Amino acid sequence: MKTSPPGASAPAPAPALKLDFNTRKALLFALAAERLSAFYEHRQWMTDAQGATLASLWLSRSRLQLALAERRLLSQLSDQFARQLAGTLSREAGLYTAHEMMEALDPNYQSAFAHDLLDECERLLHENGVTE
Repeated sequence: MKTSPPGASAPAPAPALKLDFNTRKALLFALAAERLSAFYEHRQWMTDAQGATLASLWLSRSRLQLALAERRLLSQLSDQFARQLAGTLSREAGLYTAHEMMEALDPNYQSAFAHDLLDECERLLHENGVTE
């Protein structure tokens, strides 16, 4: 077993990476998918704080970081998007949409419908001052 010499400190962890626009867009999509899925499964909407916490957990797994204010904004936008979808779809169409969005979280899953929803996430980000 190797030990460090006295007085030596453990190596510092690598700094967390900042998010680019496409990652923010993907995070908004993923949060909306989770919100919609939870709504159809439990008939209850996630709070903004729950969404921001979920975003933080996902980001930390990839060693990414985003300021709390930005996580809250993405949480609020995902709530707005998910509620908009739920409000315009029948229950059956909403269940399909939630399922399709959750499947699309797998990078190997290809869906033209999910790409259209991702485009809507991009529009929402631009409308709210999140730029590339």
